[in-house]
Amino acid sequence: MIIDIHTHTFPEKIAESAIAHMEKDIVKGQGFKVKCARIPTYQGLSDSTKNAGMDLSVVCPVATNVNQPEKINRLSAKLNEKMDESRIFNFGAIHPDCENYKEIINDIVAMELKGIKIHPDYQHTFFNDDKYLYILDYAANKGLGIIVHAGEDVGLPDTIHCTPDMVLDLWKHIQPEKLILAHMGGWRMWDEVEDKIIGLPLYLDTAVVLNRKFPVKLENEQFVRMVKNHGVDRILYGTDSPWYDQTQALEDFQQSGLSDNDKRLILGENANRIFGFIKK
Repeated sequence: MIIDIHTHTFPEKIAESAIAHMEKDIVKGQGFKVKCARIPTYQGLSDSTKNAGMDLSVVCPVATNVNQPEKINRLSAKLNEKMDESRIFNFGAIHPDCENYKEIINDIVAMELKGIKIHPDYQHTFFNDDKYLYILDYAANKGLGIIVHAGEDVGLPDTIHCTPDMVLDLWKHIQPEKLILAHMGGWRMWDEVEDKIIGLPLYLDTAVVLNRKFPVKLENEQFVRMVKNHGVDRILYGTDSPWYDQTQALEDFQQSGLSDNDKRLILGENANRIFGFIKK
């Protein structure tokens, strides 16, 4: 079983322009080019998932303003009806400025979207802000998964809105059972993640961290050490597609140095245990 817990799609009307804009932001922020690895649409992700021989890709939609969540969530629920055919499951979206967050989360639960994605950088809110605390606490009490972009964003590197210290600050108040920190706990902050986050009862995903074609990556030795010290049962496989080719990502992961049993758990069994995507 292979489940990619961290992917993205864009509406067909804006997909090309959105990706072009993000690619320019990466060049501006990092000084190097990162190209989109597939057609960045729902159909493009479905084709990529099948071509890579994966069972499921999970879309993590990001709401960049308060007017988007309800529309995104209705579309997600509609698309999830085609999961068996498309091999795609969509999480829900929410924005920290949504005053009606309880109503939105109740709808997400009713639509069986299983989780929400937040992106502090694109939502211009620090992870330990009370707005997130209230939303995450309510979402966790409703049994939802919560996946958050952690560490630097390659297109918005100037201010990091989710650091290990911010995670610890929030953790003092609430401990969501299904909290997932993307990019192995914090993109380009892996030493600090090892020092402060590893061992806490939360989840890390592998999104894009092992990309051998990327100018910045998590070295295999540190990756394996982090997995072992954190606990293999709390690591989820993710790619951040379309920014990482799903077929190449599987090849890179297979070369990471983990045992076959560890790979099996990370590649899909952990995610399926948490979310019940695929009935065995």
